[in-house]
Amino acid sequence: MNLLQDAFDAVKSSMPIGVTGTVRAVIGLSIEVAELPLSIGSTCAIETSASGVHTAEVIGFRDGRTIVMSLTGLEGIATGDRVRSLSSRPRVFCSDALLGRVVDGLGRPMDGLSDLPPGAARRLDAKPLAAMSRMNIRDPIVTGIRAVDALHTCGRGQRMGIFAGPGVGKSTLISTIAKETSADVSVIALVGERGREVQEFIDNALGRLGMARTVVVVATGDEPPLMKVRATKVACTIAEYFRDSGRHVMLVVDSITRLAQAQRQIGLAAREPPATKGFPPSVFAMLPEVLERAGQSTTGSITGFYTVLVEGEDFDEPIPDAVKGITDGHLLLSRTLAARGHYPAVDVLKSISRVRDDVMPAAHVAMARRVLELWAVYASIEELISIGAYVKGQDARRDLAVLAQPKIEAFLKQSKGERTNGQIAQQQLAELCATIDALAASMTPRKAR
Repeated sequence: MNLLQDAFDAVKSSMPIGVTGTVRAVIGLSIEVAELPLSIGSTCAIETSASGVHTAEVIGFRDGRTIVMSLTGLEGIATGDRVRSLSSRPRVFCSDALLGRVVDGLGRPMDGLSDLPPGAARRLDAKPLAAMSRMNIRDPIVTGIRAVDALHTCGRGQRMGIFAGPGVGKSTLISTIAKETSADVSVIALVGERGREVQEFIDNALGRLGMARTVVVVATGDEPPLMKVRATKVACTIAEYFRDSGRHVMLVVDSITRLAQAQRQIGLAAREPPATKGFPPSVFAMLPEVLERAGQSTTGSITGFYTVLVEGEDFDEPIPDAVKGITDGHLLLSRTLAARGHYPAVDVLKSISRVRDDVMPAAHVAMARRVLELWAVYASIEELISIGAYVKGQDARRDLAVLAQPKIEAFLKQSKGERTNGQIAQQQLAELCATIDALAASMTPRKAR
């Protein structure tokens, strides 16, 4: 039924009558075209004599002219070049043949393998699930990260932000989630990545086992900003295809910050006024449109993990602050922990999963809260301990936190090759709490004497 609906929609948005225009000016990243009556989001082809055909997209209008931005660069574009319409609604072909493949922001293979067969043509600008058609999040989903699965358990259909500065283990974390997740399919969007890191991520981080059930969508940092936005939407569309086919999908977008920066370039090229620290309003309108495309439907689910590159370690910057307000929780990676060789560098005290209490039994939630409470107590006196000013025997809870600290820290650490799942994480959490109980019991006789 979905395939039939996609076909009808493709026919409705097709353009049986060709529309043509002429390039009049190139200003920065934008191209002004005369006599091109197309709607926002339409794709068109710029036919040049110097560099062939460029694909472009309509981003706005000004002074009776249509403003377009190229998806393939500006080289060779000159005044007088012919511009012709392609489609009023950009689409990507989706099928199970995408599994194990690497595609670009136009859905074209970039892994050197065979061409992809035609599949369902799905619109990139599809609307998120309606509020009343979303299912409640009641089932946990495994990430393969013990600190997350035990203390900040995530649920199917949840949206989680991963906030981190550069070089604190963000890529390793998302590769672990993609490989070890209990979801049926992983869709990873690498937006604005360095070119050399793409192959390294696929070969070293994902590996053959991880790629078998993964689709990777890539737009490297040297590509036009419009391609980065398009790659994110392609990843969301592919994830929705697998969701509608009855599967549970893990969607990872790395990173939302580079996506926002690309949209800022697009907005400023269209002469949109900057609103908040240089970001135009279209950036903050785009973020919920992208993040809300995750969720749980009656057929399947999309669980979204969105990395946010925090520049200058300021987690109150406009983009991190906006993402925190939209998502259902966040994982904060600490540079201090990373510098101490603590992997994963998840600061469990500053992280939160807003659906943990809904997806886990009350006993598990109680154990998680107890461990987090003791870890918070220890954090409050860590400076006193480091300078030798802490005095034992004045507060039993603090004494217990000091005794339990090595056990909790060992629990929170996880070697890169260590595999775990939800059941193992729950069992290890129960063992940790039993150890804490034993430590608490050993303190009583000493206090009585």
